[in-house]
Amino acid sequence: MHLKQSIPPTDNLNYGIIGNCKSSALINEDSSIDWCCLPQFDSPSVFGKILDDDKGGFFKIECDASYKVTQRYLDNTAVLLTIFDNGTDAFQLIDFMPRYQKENGVYYAPPEISRILKRIKGTPLIKVLYDPRLEYAQGETKSYVKDDFIISIVNKKNYDSLTLYTDLDKSSVLYGKEISIEKDCFFKISYNEKIKPFTIDDVQFEFEKTKVYWINWCFKTPTFNNPYNDQIIRSAITLKLLTFEKTGAVLAAATTSLPETLGEVRNWDYRFCWIRDASMVIKVIAKLGHLKIVKNFIDFIIDLIPDKDEKLQIMYGINGQKRLTEKILDHLSGYKGSKPVRIGNAAFTQKQNDIYGILMDAIHFQIEKYTEETDKHEELWSIVKSIVWVVQHNWKKADKGIWEFRKEDRHFTFSKLLCWVAVDRAIKISEIIQSGRSAKKWEALRTEIYNDIIENAWNEKVQAFTQSYGTEHLDASVLLMEPYGFMEAKDPKYIKTVKAIEKDLSHEGLLFRYKNDDDFGTPSSSFTVCTFWFINSLYKIGEQEKSKAMFDQLLSYSNHLGLFSEDIDFETKRLLGNFPQAYSHLALIDTALNFNN
Repeated sequence: MHLKQSIPPTDNLNYGIIGNCKSSALINEDSSIDWCCLPQFDSPSVFGKILDDDKGGFFKIECDASYKVTQRYLDNTAVLLTIFDNGTDAFQLIDFMPRYQKENGVYYAPPEISRILKRIKGTPLIKVLYDPRLEYAQGETKSYVKDDFIISIVNKKNYDSLTLYTDLDKSSVLYGKEISIEKDCFFKISYNEKIKPFTIDDVQFEFEKTKVYWINWCFKTPTFNNPYNDQIIRSAITLKLLTFEKTGAVLAAATTSLPETLGEVRNWDYRFCWIRDASMVIKVIAKLGHLKIVKNFIDFIIDLIPDKDEKLQIMYGINGQKRLTEKILDHLSGYKGSKPVRIGNAAFTQKQNDIYGILMDAIHFQIEKYTEETDKHEELWSIVKSIVWVVQHNWKKADKGIWEFRKEDRHFTFSKLLCWVAVDRAIKISEIIQSGRSAKKWEALRTEIYNDIIENAWNEKVQAFTQSYGTEHLDASVLLMEPYGFMEAKDPKYIKTVKAIEKDLSHEGLLFRYKNDDDFGTPSSSFTVCTFWFINSLYKIGEQEKSKAMFDQLLSYSNHLGLFSEDIDFETKRLLGNFPQAYSHLALIDTALNFNN
C-alpha cells in the first residue's frame, strides 16, 4: 500500500516534556523552556512563551549560528538532552525535574527544574536568556540578584516568587551577558527557597538518582517482541509524566489553550482529570505492568465518591476539585495568535453517560487481573452498584457525548455503547467477587441496551452505525464497539461501519472524529486518537498490511522526540492541540501491541 508522506513543518510543537509527577515543563528543541507551571500542573505558569511570544516568559541557552543543535531523550528516561556543537566547541544541556525514592520510601519530587551544562570540548560561549513571567504573566515580574540566588517576584496582590540558583556569575545570567563555559555548571529553578547552599555536586547527585529511577521504572515494563518497543516505552513514560502522584489523578495533557486549528477558538484547558481519559490510560498502563498507577487512580475515584449517592462528574481538578470555572486570559495573544487563552474548563458541568462504562471497564480490568488484592473490593463494589443504578435510570436520556458538544443534547451511539459496557462489566465483576449473585438481575438491562443500539444506531442508508440515533453522520468513536466487546470484528455490520468511516472521515491518511457541524462550525483538523482507533479497526477486520502501513505513516508525523499532541493538520501535518496528549499516547500503545510477533 502506497501512502503519501508529508514532512511536518519546522515551526511545529517540537517540544520535549520533563516532569516528576507533580508538575512538568515543555522545552523547545532550541533549549527554551516555554511552558512550566509551578508548584504543580494546574498552577499559574512561570514560563508561558508557548501562549505568547512576547509576554509569556521563557528560559533559553543561546549560542551563535555556528552551533548545530540536536535534541533527544536519555534512553528509557524522562531526562532531556540538548547538544550544542560547532565542531570546535560543544556542550550538552541536561534537563530534568528531580524524582527518586528516598530511604524512607517516600518519593522526592520537588517543584524544581534542574539544568546541567556539561562541557564536551573547547570553550563554548553562551548567553542565558532568563525571563520568568509569573502568574500567567499577569502583573509585572521583576528579578533581582541576591547573594545566593536570583529571585523573581510578581507585582500582584498575591505574592508569588521564583528562585534561580547557579554557579555561573548571576549578573551575567540575569542580564544576558556572554559567558564562557570552561567546566560543568548548573541552573536550579525552584519554587521554594533552598534551606542549604546548593552546588553542582548536589545537582549531579539528583541527576543520577533521577536517571536510575526512570531506568528502573522502564525496566518494570515488559519487553515485547514488537518492532515498536521504543515507541511503546516513550509513550508509557509520557503517560507516567501526566500522572499526579499526590492524588492519583491523570491529566489529559500538560497544557492549556493550544488550538485544535490555528486561528480558531477551539482552545481548552486540559490540565484536569477526565474520568474517561484517565480510565483508558490506567487500563493501558496496567497492561505494561505498572500497577501502582492503577491503584492510585482507583484510590482517587474512591475518594471522589465517599457516599453512595455522590454524583460522578465527567472531570475533576487534579486535587479532586469539583468546580473548574472557566476564565479567559485576555492579555495573552495565544499560541500562534490563536485566542482565547482559557484556564479552567466549563465542561465539568456536562452530562456524559459514557463515563460510567469507561470507569466500570477500568474497575473490571483491575479486579479481573488482580483478584487476590481484595482490600478495596467492598468499596469498589459499592461504586459498581451505584454506577449500575445511575445507568439504569439515565441510559435512555440524551447527553453531550464524548466530544462534549456544548449546546444540543443527543442520543449518541458511543454513550449508549458505554452504558452497555457499564452493565456488562458489572455483571462480570459480580461473577468474580460474589459468585454472580447480582449478575442475574442485571442481564435483562444489558440485553435491553444492546437491542436498543442495534435497532436505533444502525442506518441502512449509510450502512453503518452512526454518531447518534436518527442521523446519517458518522463518528470515529463507534469504532470502539469491537474493542469494548459489543460485537465481533467479523460481524458484517462492524466491517461495513469501518469501511463507511474510512470513506467519509479518512483524509490524507488521517481521520476526522466527525465532519458534521458542532458548536464552533465544521472541524478542520484530524483527531489523532481517532486515526489510531481506525488503524486498530483495520487490523481487527483482517487488513493487517494496510493497518501497519498507516501506523508507520502516522508515527512519522510525531515530533522529533516521538511525541504527539491532540490533533494533526491534514495538509501540513503540523501538530495541533494540547500537548503531549494522553489520549494519543495510550492509543499508540494499544495499537502497537497488535504487532507483537
